[in-house]
Amino acid sequence: MRKDIVSSFDQLQRMLPKSLASAEDSTRLVASKHYLSKGGILHVVPSDTEWPRLLYPTKAHLRKRIDELRFLREQYASRLGEWKKKFNDAKSYRLVQNLKKFKEPLFWQHLARCAMDKDYKGDCEKVKLPVNLVADKRWQPMIRVFLNDIEYRKQLVQTVEESIVYKKNKRVGQYAEVLQSFRMEQSNRKIEELEKKLANLDADITAMQELARWASF
Repeated sequence: MRKDIVSSFDQLQRMLPKSLASAEDSTRLVASKHYLSKGGILHVVPSDTEWPRLLYPTKAHLRKRIDELRFLREQYASRLGEWKKKFNDAKSYRLVQNLKKFKEPLFWQHLARCAMDKDYKGDCEKVKLPVNLVADKRWQPMIRVFLNDIEYRKQLVQTVEESIVYKKNKRVGQYAEVLQSFRMEQSNRKIEELEKKLANLDADITAMQELARWASF
């Protein structure tokens, strides 16, 4: 009994009867092409009239690989969910902070101070005080000190007006926007990377499932 080792899709097509080799919609052909393109090999018994018998990979080998790939897919899918959450958190950051600020006493103290103290209000406008981020624990201390410490406030105004760091953009809170933009870009890159890996794994699993149906034992 003749046995051949197939290492390329072209080799497999040459081995098949013409009617089978030209069937572009054949699930088995698609699966074989994918499997061979990934460096896989087939050990077959050729036939002049039908598909060759597939001796290797065996059903057991393929099922083991499918289980391994499914486990890996679960890990990637979990990481994808985490990165999508990070992306959505960064995307909705401004909206969420705008809603949360109304629960912060410091926000209302700021509004009251603006209404009563023109000098304070003017300083807020000069530095573009990020009061909308008052619920964010990273910005809350700075806003509290700005509200209560006139020396700090005047020093910050002077820094914003004179420092080269703020030459193009005189906003103390610009870092928050840059940070959220960076987080969105980073998350989006990871999402695209993981979605590509998942698509490749799905293709691998689908191909191996078809080969398992073809395998002789």
